[in-house]
Amino acid sequence: MARRTARPARTAGLAKPAASCPCGLPESYDGCCGRYHSGGAAAPTAEALMRSRYSAFVTGDVAYLLRTWHPDTRPARLDLDPGMRWTGLEVLDTGEGSTFHTTGTVTFRASYRGGSLHERSRFERVGGAWVYVDGEFPDE
Repeated sequence: MARRTARPARTAGLAKPAASCPCGLPESYDGCCGRYHSGGAAAPTAEALMRSRYSAFVTGDVAYLLRTWHPDTRPARLDLDPGMRWTGLEVLDTGEGSTFHTTGTVTFRASYRGGSLHERSRFERVGGAWVYVDGEFPDE
């Protein structure tokens, strides 16, 4: 009787599961915030822009952060702390900011190793695209 050996599993052509998006939504990074970062799509709402900006902080995408900052409040340059480790995002509230609005707010808590940031961010549309204007810190 011939001895059968198990065949190795076929893996050619099978994609590895993509990492989930840092913004906390259950989609892959490429299917969520990554498409905004690459310029393949524009964030359709203020909340989507805020989530994509959080993901940009996580991934160190300074160019995206500057590109999505209102021209009147955008800094000349942005230096991120390479030691900062963002660990989670919780959206607490949104005000307006839909596809039908020109302004909106998003209140959120972004956690990092050693603490958290609680901010109420303001957003506006400029040339049809959502941009970050500024934020206030309710806990202060």
